[in-house]
Amino acid sequence: MKILVGYDGTNSAKQALETALQHARAFGATVDVVTSMEKGSENEQNAIAEAERALEWAKSLFAEKGIPCTTHLLIRGLTPGEDLVEFAREHGSDEIIVGIERRSKVSKLLLGSTAQFVILNAPCPVVTVK
Repeated sequence: MKILVGYDGTNSAKQALETALQHARAFGATVDVVTSMEKGSENEQNAIAEAERALEWAKSLFAEKGIPCTTHLLIRGLTPGEDLVEFAREHGSDEIIVGIERRSKVSKLLLGSTAQFVILNAPCPVVTVK
């Protein structure tokens, strides 16, 4: 079994990592932790370095438990939702785990929702975590 976790450093994303740890232990799964950034120009170099550090920290959580984990920083010009769905298709993920934040309906309408896009377009089951 292959589990994909969308990780952006938020508290809900950290909860998604915890859920992935539990599922990986229960199902003997491997885990892909993915961070998506739309741009990767020189102006974003600090953000890229921060994302890489966060992914290394996430990987260490799985290494401590002896769970196979690979991290991926995607900078492909896609929105995070599109990137996660595409990555799941490309790598044959069996489950996607994403954190969700409480947002108003107006906020979702104006800003969109990564989790909503993933839920509606994913090629496999999606688990959402608050």
